[in-house]
Amino acid sequence: MSQIDKEAVKQYLLALQDRICEALTELDGQAFKEDLWQRPGGGGGRTRVLEEGELIEKGGVNFSHVFGDQLPPSATAARPELAGRSFEAMGVSLVIHPRNPYVPTSHANVRFFIAEKPGEAPVWWFGGGYDLTPYYGFEEDVVHWHQVAQQACAPFGDEIYPHFKKWCDDYFYLKHRQEARGVGGLFFDDYHQPDFATAFALMQSVGDSYLDAYRPIVEQRRHLAYGEREREFQAYRRGRYVEFNLVWDRGTLFGLQSGGRTESILMSLPPQVRWGYDWQPEPDSPEARLYTDFLPPQDWLAR
Repeated sequence: MSQIDKEAVKQYLLALQDRICEALTELDGQAFKEDLWQRPGGGGGRTRVLEEGELIEKGGVNFSHVFGDQLPPSATAARPELAGRSFEAMGVSLVIHPRNPYVPTSHANVRFFIAEKPGEAPVWWFGGGYDLTPYYGFEEDVVHWHQVAQQACAPFGDEIYPHFKKWCDDYFYLKHRQEARGVGGLFFDDYHQPDFATAFALMQSVGDSYLDAYRPIVEQRRHLAYGEREREFQAYRRGRYVEFNLVWDRGTLFGLQSGGRTESILMSLPPQVRWGYDWQPEPDSPEARLYTDFLPPQDWLAR
């Protein structure tokens, strides 16, 4: 078993936050504002937010490293063996809400968790992934997104991508709506096989591939003309994003229950959103095709 190196994980995550912010600043032309914060119970973070940019209407790239003597209920409910252990959780989480409705929203997250107790072996794992939420679907964009995801997983075994892809489809699903949030990507949690070094390398491969997956899509769609209709539909679909994050997302619940910084946790919510009562898209419209052709989970690499 390889040695657990918490400091190496932290330095990787800080550098990843820097790289992603630099690339997005170059795309937008506006810099992120940085907000350093401390958690009363232990730890803190580095929140970076960009609002009202030319490309990015609202985006955030957050680093956090929190620790404490006791885990919140959201963590111990599914893992009772963690009760009574001290914990550390660190990660980078980002959400980008572009202004142009033809540019998809993207979310990415990579994280490390460890729970320790004197006289017992530590319990640790990596988690993360990324997913894409288009408002108007372009098949080549979704295929590219999944090709990069598959390539990031390939060095670790042929079974990794299909497993993480299905996990993503299953996780980012609004049960109360019976529809997917977007077109998926990768999602994994509790990953610690076969040892620390390999699991850490997988997490890094996923984190490093996010920009390769997202930047070409942004550059391809950012200058497409749009009007009030597209912005209205974007605001309506953003409502699904809010519903998922506040009702189903485990990371949001963990952050709020563990006394995390509310402003940073809710940074993922879009700047403008609307709900319409029982609204339905016009049949065979671009809006309707999002539901029929893109949201149902499918094998995008078989195209």
